[in-house]
Amino acid sequence: MRQSPRDLRHRSKQFALAIVRLYRTFPATDEARILGKQLLRSGTSVGANYRAACRARSKAEFIAKLGIVLEEADETVFWLELLMEAGIGSREKMGPLVKEADQLTSIFVASLCTAKGIAS
Repeated sequence: MRQSPRDLRHRSKQFALAIVRLYRTFPATDEARILGKQLLRSGTSVGANYRAACRARSKAEFIAKLGIVLEEADETVFWLELLMEAGIGSREKMGPLVKEADQLTSIFVASLCTAKGIAS
């Protein structure tokens, strides 16, 4: 099922809100705070950068900005996996976010390939 830019804007914003809510549940330790802030930055920037990509003034600008979205989504998967493997936070809460981040990453890869005119 193909999603419209409006649907993806909403979905990426909901993802950012879920990341914020997850961050609030982390313990008050140095490692949770440091790794959690990395997650907070990358997870919330997915939606912000996707909105910027939607406002691109050219195809080249759209491709460049979408590349940033893809990098941030993939980085978010990394931080979620690291936090789970380090035992920080709940696997029950992070598992669905890893799945959503993976799905968003796949969507943005396909979108980038389409925009570049290459098969995904």
